[in-house]
Amino acid sequence: MNVVSVPERVRVSYGSAVLLELAKGVSDVAPTTIYLLTYNEGRCTANCAFCPQSRKSTAKLDRLSRVVWPDFKTEEAVERLVDSWKAGRAERACIQSLNYDEMFSDVRGLVVTLRRETRIPISVSIKPLSVDQLEELKALGVDRVSIPLDCANSDVFRSVKGLGVSGPYSWRAHWKGLKEALLVFGRGRVSTHLIVGLGETDRDLAKVFQQLTDLGIFPGLFAFTPVQGTRLEGSSRVPIARYRRVQLLHFLITRGMTRYMNLVFTDKGELVDLGLPRQVLAEAIRSGLPFRTSGCPGCNRPFYTESPRGPFYNFPCPPREKEIDQIEDLLLGLNHD
Repeated sequence: MNVVSVPERVRVSYGSAVLLELAKGVSDVAPTTIYLLTYNEGRCTANCAFCPQSRKSTAKLDRLSRVVWPDFKTEEAVERLVDSWKAGRAERACIQSLNYDEMFSDVRGLVVTLRRETRIPISVSIKPLSVDQLEELKALGVDRVSIPLDCANSDVFRSVKGLGVSGPYSWRAHWKGLKEALLVFGRGRVSTHLIVGLGETDRDLAKVFQQLTDLGIFPGLFAFTPVQGTRLEGSSRVPIARYRRVQLLHFLITRGMTRYMNLVFTDKGELVDLGLPRQVLAEAIRSGLPFRTSGCPGCNRPFYTESPRGPFYNFPCPPREKEIDQIEDLLLGLNHD
């Protein structure tokens, strides 16, 4: 392995920084994962149309989605993270990476310094890597890796992340990267991200949910959030009713309760039938689980795509009975007293 150098600074999501007492503030819901982001003085070399960090974005460099990520000395951030894990306040560390020349070296350095001090589970969200690089991360102590597709079909991918926006990514290379990550980390240890509201249909999402689930790759679900300074800043948020429908679809497919072949769609690709009895759907909805944040074990991502004032697209903690009633009304057309 190459000599490992630890980056001097690292970005920490604001909620994580408050939990670690690196920043002052009040969190309505505390994160259960500590979210770190590689620090770079310039922008990402990628050009994803939704991302504040992208090459042609004019957003502030301390933003990712709608979250602020202040930077701190790595040594101090890791020390606080270790204390938080030992106190039982953190279940996982998630290292998210931008694209720049020293990115892999910085990720490797963060993994090494974390693993020297703690046994906390470590996830890494990163672009497609070589098999050698993946094997190195696993050997250093990473237990899960995520390669974000973000888009649910190749055309949307091209227009949002790829050649359509002069980006470096390709649909084929991302799928290749995910499958190679499976060879190294194994089924159930590889994940991806999918953003609802970029121009895909329900059919597109259902198909890719099924493909990923069959491979043993878990798709974390995000709601598109327009951020000022990005190319998609003027686009609309995904309607909450559609997102709830997709969340239920995601839950049922990823847990093997239904399959793509059992679903019914309109000619425009809108989901109209999940292929399950109404009682089964009601039980899934009443559990509240489909509407919780989906991602790695221990990930709740509070307010990543929504304001604390709501509405909650992804609930970082169990939804209240009144909230479940509203969701059930939305999806099944019921009325509650």
